[in-house]
Amino acid sequence: MISATASAVNLEGELFKDLMKGYNKNVRPMEKSGDITQVYIKMTLTNLISLNEKEEALMTSVWIEMLSHLFIPDITQHHIKIYFWSIFLPFNENCICLCSNKPTNYSFFLFSLLVCSVDGQFEVALYCNALVSPNGCVYWLPPAIYRSACAITVNYFPFDWQNCTMVFRSQTYSANEIELVLKEEDNHTLEWVDIDPEAFTENGEWVIRHRPAKKVINTEHTKDELEYQEVVFFLIIQRKPLFYIINIIAPCVLFSSLCLLVYYLPAKGQSLLYKCTMSIATLLGQTVFLFLIAKKVPETSNAVPLIGKYLMFVMSVTTMVVMNCVIVLNVSLRTPNTHIMTDKVRKILLNILPRLLRMQMQPWTPNHDRNNVFLVPCRRRSSMTLITKAEEYVMKTARSELMFARLKERNGLMKSVLEKLPETARQQSNFQNVSEWFLVARVIDRVCFIVMTMVFFIGTIGIFLMGHFNQPPSSPFPGDPKKYLPPLNNLTDITENGVVADFLG
Repeated sequence: MISATASAVNLEGELFKDLMKGYNKNVRPMEKSGDITQVYIKMTLTNLISLNEKEEALMTSVWIEMLSHLFIPDITQHHIKIYFWSIFLPFNENCICLCSNKPTNYSFFLFSLLVCSVDGQFEVALYCNALVSPNGCVYWLPPAIYRSACAITVNYFPFDWQNCTMVFRSQTYSANEIELVLKEEDNHTLEWVDIDPEAFTENGEWVIRHRPAKKVINTEHTKDELEYQEVVFFLIIQRKPLFYIINIIAPCVLFSSLCLLVYYLPAKGQSLLYKCTMSIATLLGQTVFLFLIAKKVPETSNAVPLIGKYLMFVMSVTTMVVMNCVIVLNVSLRTPNTHIMTDKVRKILLNILPRLLRMQMQPWTPNHDRNNVFLVPCRRRSSMTLITKAEEYVMKTARSELMFARLKERNGLMKSVLEKLPETARQQSNFQNVSEWFLVARVIDRVCFIVMTMVFFIGTIGIFLMGHFNQPPSSPFPGDPKKYLPPLNNLTDITENGVVADFLG
C-alpha cells in the first residue's frame, strides 16, 4: 500500500515535469498578438476580524478566487498526456495540481495584489495549489488575512458606520493585456462580497450593512498604466454601540449629573465650600473619561467624535456650576457695610422670583419702615412684691435722700439708654440686611439649578439623538437604487440555514 502510494507520487512528479517542460511563466499565453486575457475574481468573506480605529486598519479573513482561461497551443497532446497518466495517478483526469510553494512559479496570471495594505503584506497568506485544466482553465483559491487601510470617520463615534474598501489591481499587466472581471455564477455577475453561511463568523462589534463589489475604470489614466482598471470590494459596516453605552456613556451621564445635586446643599456657610469641592471633583472625573476616549479614536483634527462633544459639553456645564457656586457664596456673605440693596432688587429677588419658583419665603413689603426699632417688652414682675418692697424702702430712707437718689439714678438710666439705643438699632438693622442677602443667595441658587438642569438634559438628549439618526444609507451608492445582493432565492436559502440577515447586508 505504501509502495503503491509512493509510486503514484513519483509518477505525478514525472507527469508534472513533462507538462511543464519548456514553459515560461513570463510569457502571457495568447493565440494572437493583442489578445486580452480575462481574469475573473471573486472574494468570499469568512470573518471580519477587527477594525482598529487608532491605526485605521481593517483586518479580514477572506478567500480570493481567481479564474482565467489561457491559450494552450497543443491542447490535444496535453489532454492525451493527462488522460494517460490519470490511469495511474489518484487525481481527476480533467485537471492537474500545480504543487509548489508558490504556484506563481508556473502560472502567469496569479498576480492580483491588495494595493491598500497597511502592513506591507500585499499577497495571500498561503500559496495553495492551483488547478490547471486541459482546456486552459487555471483556477486558484488561496486564503488570505488582509490588513487594509480604512479611513475612519469619527464624527458620530460610537454611533458611527464606516465604508471600508479593498482594492485589487494588477502590478504586472496593463489593460491592453488582461481584463479584470467579476466572476459570474448562475448567469449572475457576483457584484457583491460572497459570504458562506457555514464558514462566516460574526463580529461582536461590527455588523455588515452592505457589501457591494465593482470594477472601477479610472479614466484619468490610460490603458497602458496599471492604475487604469481595478476591482474594488466595499464593506459598509455599522458599529454595535451597546459596549460603549454600558461602559462609557451611562457612567459618564450619571457621574456628570452629580454636579446638579450641589444645588441641594444650603447656600450658607461651609456648605458653599462643599459645593465647589464636589463640582471640581466631578470636573476631574470627566477629564479622565475624555482621556479614555482620546486613546480609542484616531489622532485627527478633521472632526471631533460625538462622545467627545458630549464630554466637552458636560465639562462646560460643570464649569458653569462652579461659577454659580462662587457667585452665590459672594452674595450670601455680603453685609450692609460693603453692599447696599436697592428696593428694585428686593422687589425682583424677594417678591417676584420666589413666587414664580414656588419658594416658601416671607415676601418683602415696600411700606415697611426699616429704620424703626421694635424693642421686645420685658417680662412683667409681680405687682404685690414691688409695692411691698417700695413701702419698706420709703419708711427706712429720708425723704430728701430718697429724692436726690432717685434723681441721680434716673439721670444715669437715661444716659445709659441713650448710649445703647444707636448700637441696638444698628445691630437689628445689620441682622435684617444680612438675612436679606442670604435670601437673595437662595433665590439665585434656585434659578441656577433650574437653568442648569434644563441645559444638561436638553443637551444630553440632543447630542445622543444626533448619533441615533446617523444610520447607514439604504443603498450602497448614492443615486444608485441597485442593492448589489444575491438573488432572492439565494437569500431565502441562506436565511433558512440560520444566518442573521444583518450579516448579509
